Amino acid sequence: MDRDGAGTRISPERPRFAAQAGVGIAAMMHRGTMPCSRAVTLAALSAFAVACGDGSAPGGSSATDGTAGGAEAGLSAIESAQAAAGDASGLAARVTARLGALPARTSLFARHLPSGREIAIRADEPMNALSVIKIPVMVLAYRDAEAGTLDLDERYRIRPEDLRRGSGLLQTFAPGLEPTYRDLVTQMIITSDNTATDIMIARLGQERVNEMLSELGYEQTRLRASTGQLFRRVWVMADPANEVLSHQEVFERGFPSDPEASERTFRFEGDPEEWLGSITAREIAGLLAQIHNGEVASRASSDEMIRILERQFYSTRLPRYIRFRASVAHKTGDWPPYAGNDVGILYYEGGPTVIAVFTNQNTGDFIELESTLGRIAEDIVNSWR
Repeated sequence: MDRDGAGTRISPERPRFAAQAGVGIAAMMHRGTMPCSRAVTLAALSAFAVACGDGSAPGGSSATDGTAGGAEAGLSAIESAQAAAGDASGLAARVTARLGALPARTSLFARHLPSGREIAIRADEPMNALSVIKIPVMVLAYRDAEAGTLDLDERYRIRPEDLRRGSGLLQTFAPGLEPTYRDLVTQMIITSDNTATDIMIARLGQERVNEMLSELGYEQTRLRASTGQLFRRVWVMADPANEVLSHQEVFERGFPSDPEASERTFRFEGDPEEWLGSITAREIAGLLAQIHNGEVASRASSDEMIRILERQFYSTRLPRYIRFRASVAHKTGDWPPYAGNDVGILYYEGGPTVIAVFTNQNTGDFIELESTLGRIAEDIVNSWR
């Protein structure tokens, strides 16, 4: 994707954007018009509360059987009582209801950049970042490239001890592959490649990532480990003797599959001491807004980071229902079925909007979780224009 004049983004695979005053990127012109936003009345919201919930499940779940089964009945009540109650309250109520229907710990922050309108739901509560924490690693890489301390075109030869399980493609190649650091940053984001991630963390320095976050004013977002350290901890929980395993040995073993593995993994995902990164929805949305505005790196570097985020392979959450109406520059973070995060910038007619949604400790249907994040993005695109 190339830039075409001030503030306009063009891609052969993405909708075309026209300049919009005050924000640098603006209206998407693509395939007709969008449905108008839908408002909900307070009576409908009350009906939803009656239909959906005792609030006993984590995150305010309405389902009593550990699934999101109560969601559709409650949302149908809201949809059947549409009224001109006002976009702001209606959108916030709808998004709150969708998150509340998930049996999970949830948080959300969204800001419509042209108008400053916001929705914040537990937005300052620390969450398990999972692979979303790779965004600050990318930012530091581009800042170092601008400072002349990192050559993004330099090649790195991948060794057997560099390989990591989990997401990513580099683990499927024989050692000896020589991608550039730019390739590694790209794979760290678009396929969430853990091999690439740990190479970049080692190259940049974990503490330097956190120092940058502190300098930018982010107090709760921190990179706490490498993925290799995280995966070793999974084995240590199974048997403390596994503390001596090398990264290569952990890679060769994969993940534990004993009868207690699932229960241990659920506890592991929920334990802040074991997180890959700690994060809040408000802070990562703020960092995304700074990337969009070119405030954490040069305009050219910021545009390249946005292009990488737009190439994200995994599209079953935020882009799920809007992919033909919007361009989504985003990063997922996963430990299915227990956690599924997605954060990004939604570029659409009347946008853009930054959004961050976190779901940890999920006990329900993971497909329903992903669908819910997609519906929230759709609600926002329909309403904030």
